[in-house]
Amino acid sequence: MTLSGKRAVVTGGSRGIGFAVARALVRAGAGVMICARNGAAVETAVDALRSSGAGPVLGRSCDVRDPEQVRALVQSCVSRLGRIDILINNAAAVRAFKSVEEMPVEEWRTTIATNLDGVFYGCHFAVPEMKKTGGGFIINISSLAGKNAFAGGSAYNASKFGLTGLSEALMEEVRHDDIRVAYIMPGSVNTRSRSTGDGSGDSWKMAPEDVAEVVVSTLTQHPRCLVSRVEMRPAKPRKK
Repeated sequence: MTLSGKRAVVTGGSRGIGFAVARALVRAGAGVMICARNGAAVETAVDALRSSGAGPVLGRSCDVRDPEQVRALVQSCVSRLGRIDILINNAAAVRAFKSVEEMPVEEWRTTIATNLDGVFYGCHFAVPEMKKTGGGFIINISSLAGKNAFAGGSAYNASKFGLTGLSEALMEEVRHDDIRVAYIMPGSVNTRSRSTGDGSGDSWKMAPEDVAEVVVSTLTQHPRCLVSRVEMRPAKPRKK
């Protein structure tokens, strides 16, 4: 499957994994609409992406916790790029690492709303549009925390365990509509680089580009094949 001429939405696309994925798609000839909550960061990322390849690039401010903003994001892609072929649900909240006893209720709600509700909203609004045009591909960026619980990770673990269930259920629902659904579970990724995707930082960690490469490989499999779940981890993790 070629990505040239395809149309994609990438949430959380202004930095880190999302930016690296968007750049890989643009370089492959796809048209891309990215979003993030910070409008200025979106504009900076769009400018950088437009110099990366031939595919058209658009950006939009969007808080994935708000279903109306996600609906508007999908509709904007359809109206401005013609359709939506690919949805990359990448936006995530990752900083709420506290025990259940110590975690403020709002931090719990923010984590679940961003990491799980936001993915549901994206899929909910994108699937009908994909059906109209004969199919599509949804990739949810999860984490190894979606299968490996750890102390202090209750909110993050819950959101990513839930994402596993959502992804697998959706896969069963839409596979006969020619909509393929996959989820990728990276371990430690250096996502500190903003709008550059340069992978600088802790050398033992994976780079955002590593995840982007797997995304493109997953998307370009023959249509008869679905790589539905991918686990990624650093080849040589930091020694304890």
